[in-house]
Amino acid sequence: MISLPLFVPPAPFTDAAAALAQVRRIYNAGCTHLREALAAYIAGSAEPDGPLTRVRAFYPFVRVHVPHGRHPDTRLAYGFVSHAGHYETTLTRPDLFAGYYEDQFRLLLANHGATLEVGTSSKPIPLPFALAEDEHFDGALSATQRQRLSEVFDLPDLTSMDDRIANGTHTTAPGDPDPLALFTAARVDYSLHRLRHYTGTSPDHFQNFILFTNYQFYIDEFIALGQLEMQNADSAYSAFVQPGNVITCRAGLPSQLGDDKGIPPPRLPQMPAYHLVRPDRGGISFVNIGVGPANAKTITDHIAVLRPHAWIMVGHCAGLRNSQQLGDYVLAHGYVREDHVLDEDLPLWIPVPALAEVQIALQDAVADVTGLIGDALKRVLRTGTVATTDNRNWELLGAGSPQRRFSQSRAVALDMESATIAANGFRFRVPYGTLLCVSDKPLHGEIKLPGMANHFYRERVNQHLKIGIRAIERLRENGLDQLHSRKLRSFAEVAFQ
Repeated sequence: MISLPLFVPPAPFTDAAAALAQVRRIYNAGCTHLREALAAYIAGSAEPDGPLTRVRAFYPFVRVHVPHGRHPDTRLAYGFVSHAGHYETTLTRPDLFAGYYEDQFRLLLANHGATLEVGTSSKPIPLPFALAEDEHFDGALSATQRQRLSEVFDLPDLTSMDDRIANGTHTTAPGDPDPLALFTAARVDYSLHRLRHYTGTSPDHFQNFILFTNYQFYIDEFIALGQLEMQNADSAYSAFVQPGNVITCRAGLPSQLGDDKGIPPPRLPQMPAYHLVRPDRGGISFVNIGVGPANAKTITDHIAVLRPHAWIMVGHCAGLRNSQQLGDYVLAHGYVREDHVLDEDLPLWIPVPALAEVQIALQDAVADVTGLIGDALKRVLRTGTVATTDNRNWELLGAGSPQRRFSQSRAVALDMESATIAANGFRFRVPYGTLLCVSDKPLHGEIKLPGMANHFYRERVNQHLKIGIRAIERLRENGLDQLHSRKLRSFAEVAFQ
């Protein structure tokens, strides 16, 4: 016997808000069904014997049929499909993605003049993905109940959470619909849970502009800035969120908005995140990814499901040119990818281009913050290739082989994260950029010693962070239509941004 919520057959919609409301009804009913069944299972016999009732619920889906004969404006970056056919995707967390879903629905309706269908899909909601953040059930189960849990509920199936759509390797089986989005609902849910684990904050707090760094010193400056913003009653930011979902609201806002909500964790998570929140989600999330390409890939794999408007790397690097000075900035316009973590997903023969909109915003932000122009700006800001390696001790390989490759590539700086972040931005259609600061010059005898590093941190970190924030402000001011351009879209692209 199987226990199911009410099945909702596909229904037509020509209004984006109405379609979203139907998605909410199906999703909420499914999650409620699973939660109530779990409570009953926990309250039942601690040593269940005999056959158990199977409990299932399914994600909502949205489908569109695009007929022949209507051609959308192909100057658009998203919101349309390239050819006639049936398209479909499963959906999750309409509370979190309400604005995003409604925008995608509205664009499909406008660009194709078609009707959306929303109904119950055949893709099950895994039990852990149906629970609220504060719902934990493992401790309430007996060993037998835990062992038999999969006989009652659907659990996450990693074979259904791959990235073939994003990687461009997805093949639609005959008779099946083509994908509407880069990620299925289960893949999104998986990443939302991973984000909580890695960053120590709820995915609900993430903003649409992301900064990454490889050192805690930048985070310290961001915390100080966030606290100052919250003391300013005229700030554009409404809250500052730290790990443990500790929320500080802007001065003058009512306390019921969550002031001082949350509990600081006993120790920081692997990649702690901090959020300057705007009511329109147009604020800034800042993540300390630490050192190395593995972390850089891991966190961007998961943040990508939130569909941010842009992400930018700000950190420090090794300068490879003798003409550079400690504290100079490097604006990446190309990457040497020796990180190896994305070789299977994004082969090395695929170029990762610089994006003009982000490049201009970063260059102008350096000028805004430093007050330098013309030749004076060029003396502290160099545009060039950044090499990213997964070998922290590349200097010790001997025979000069890394140095030769870096020289042949014309690289001007080296780090361990930037190419990974840019490559995953390209892969997931998230606009990206890199602005680094030279903290040492190992090829020229200026290695990173404590005294030199401390001087660098005092002189440059605060300014560098302000540049990153100013770049985001410029991107926001310039408009998203320019930012979400066609440069990152393939010729057989999904409709959802």
